[in-house]
Amino acid sequence: MKTIAYAAKDAHSALAPFEFDYRALRGNDVAFEILYCGVCHSDLHMARNDWGGTVYPVVPGHEIVGRVTEVGGDVTRHKVGDIVAVGCLVDSCQQCDQCDHGEEQYCRNGRTDSYNSPDRIDGELTRGGYAKHLIAREEFVLKMPDGLDVAKAAPLLCAGITTYSPLRTWGVKQGSRVGVIGLGGLGHMGVKIAAAMGAHVTMISRTPDKQQDAAELGAHAFLLSTDAEEMARAADCFDLIIDTVPVDHDINPYMPLLDIDGTLVLVGQVGPIGQPTTLPLIFGRRRIAGSLIGGIAETQEMLDFCAEHGVLPDVEMIRMDQINEAFDRLDRSDVRYRFVIDMASLEAAA
Repeated sequence: MKTIAYAAKDAHSALAPFEFDYRALRGNDVAFEILYCGVCHSDLHMARNDWGGTVYPVVPGHEIVGRVTEVGGDVTRHKVGDIVAVGCLVDSCQQCDQCDHGEEQYCRNGRTDSYNSPDRIDGELTRGGYAKHLIAREEFVLKMPDGLDVAKAAPLLCAGITTYSPLRTWGVKQGSRVGVIGLGGLGHMGVKIAAAMGAHVTMISRTPDKQQDAAELGAHAFLLSTDAEEMARAADCFDLIIDTVPVDHDINPYMPLLDIDGTLVLVGQVGPIGQPTTLPLIFGRRRIAGSLIGGIAETQEMLDFCAEHGVLPDVEMIRMDQINEAFDRLDRSDVRYRFVIDMASLEAAA
């Protein structure tokens, strides 16, 4: 199947139209036409090879919603016409202990990412959602529940599950005290989901101009991290803090905010952070942890939860030919709070 897409051909060029051939369907494959694709900061990093390891040409996109057009002969979970979704994963070994536990993102034998990842069978590079079509193994194709606006839901497949998973892992429930550091694509989903779980949610930000937005998103309180007196008064006030800051930063000011046995979970920065001191860890039995998306079952659970509670990201819809401008705006943090590409615009753009 020949399809069209937008791809980065090297680390320095703009994304541009690109054609490629998809494999013939295997027995357990689902093919779908992509309707909407979210734009994640990871797409920008991968296109520019910020983390190393990008293989060009790369077709980004791992927040994908579409309509099934064809299924393999062994497929039982989906049928032609279904509205479905694919997130960051399209395959894993399905045999290790982590896959058995529904934690495919930690597959011992290496997960297969939605793009820039070798297919487990033929070794061909996977292509992402900035394309007209996608093919994925049926176990990794999610059902879009009734009640979710498919035009806005795509960022749930990355930003949504990235914040939902640690909230579930650390047992957030009615009355839990949750802080969210950073009000961006991840942070605004953390606020919305934690509030929907019944937590008392505090937005923690370096700038006071985020306070009104935080309140409108569902935050119950606002903490200005550059105000030493406010920070001191907030000591021991949180059971869990989700840190969504996507760059190297000092986490030491946030550790005393945790109560005994509290946890700071890093979900934004991939790479170095400022050197932490052990004092608040030892004297408060506090923890620093990390979290990477979620497994397939948990991602489906997140979609169902968001449908039940009316949780959707705040999005700005763009055309495919606006993707390079969107990347530039991501660099400047000029979006509230996620871009979504209307993929109906792809053919005209390409």
